[in-house]
Formats: sequence, C-alpha cells, structure tokens
Amino acid sequence: MKDDIWSRAEIESPCIKICVVHPVERICTGCLRSIDEITKWSKMSGDERKAVMDALPTRAASLKKRRGGRAARVTQ
Repeated sequence: MKDDIWSRAEIESPCIKICVVHPVERICTGCLRSIDEITKWSKMSGDERKAVMDALPTRAASLKKRRGGRAARVTQ
C-alpha cells in the first residue's frame, strides 16, 4: 500500500517502516541504510540517493550472519 502523504517526485526512500538498527553493522534492518544516510536522505541530491540505493543490495548479506542464539549456547 502506497503512503500518499510521503509520496514525492524524486527517488523514493527505501524505508519499509521496520526501523531497527543492527547492533553490529549499524544499519537499519528494514531499509539497509546507515543512520547517517537516513538522517541526510531529505537533503540528498538525486545522484546521492541513487548511489545509496545502488549500494543497498550488497548490505543485506551482512545481516544474514547468525550472531549466536540458542544453537550457539547448546553444547554437545
């Protein structure tokens, strides 16, 4: 569902409204942007936004690494 309030005639934000910062990677697990990129987004030029958007797919892999959990605590 498109949010008409935030609709603009420019490169749209990749925000999916799941704003959780990964504790190690320091990027949002929803949109994959850094806090700095999120903060500066509204003032970025089209070229700057495109550069961020082009970089996002490479960041997803870093969030798929397991950090531990139950399996890491269980000894065999």
